[in-house]
Amino acid sequence: MTIIPSIEDPLPAYRFVVSLDPSDIYLGGTQAAIITLIAAGQFSEVSGLGAQLEVLAQPEGGRNDYVHQLPVRHSYSRIVLKRGVVRDPGLFFWYQAGFTRSIGARRDGAIIMLTNQQYPAVGWVFRGGLAAAWKGPELKAGDNAVAIESLEIAHEGLVQVPLTPPRVG
Repeated sequence: MTIIPSIEDPLPAYRFVVSLDPSDIYLGGTQAAIITLIAAGQFSEVSGLGAQLEVLAQPEGGRNDYVHQLPVRHSYSRIVLKRGVVRDPGLFFWYQAGFTRSIGARRDGAIIMLTNQQYPAVGWVFRGGLAAAWKGPELKAGDNAVAIESLEIAHEGLVQVPLTPPRVG
């Protein structure tokens, strides 16, 4: 008999994984293989998973009870990743790559929410991400807090991917 673990609804917001593809999405396989993994590490916070549809209000002559709402284009919020500062300057180097438009400036990535049993439950995949803003830690001698850096990713699209937990049995 096969047992499928139950998925908790709603999912806990503190169990997630972030993956950033190490290769530039516009490079061929051989060139992509020379790029190192830029954003190795764990993140303590992810925000900005969102999209908006621009709508054009178009009145029609003689119609006074409503205005047509026409879809124009989608735009996506910037994804913000936050983590404790580590000695590896990978996030800052990715941000710098965007200055020169060099290899490694664009990346694909995924954010995956996990169940309490650590099974993948739902994920979001973005493509063509650019490190659009980097913010270093706020340093205060009087505080006893972890130094946090953040990175904003502007991207070309976000897709939600439903995931099914592995079968047990």
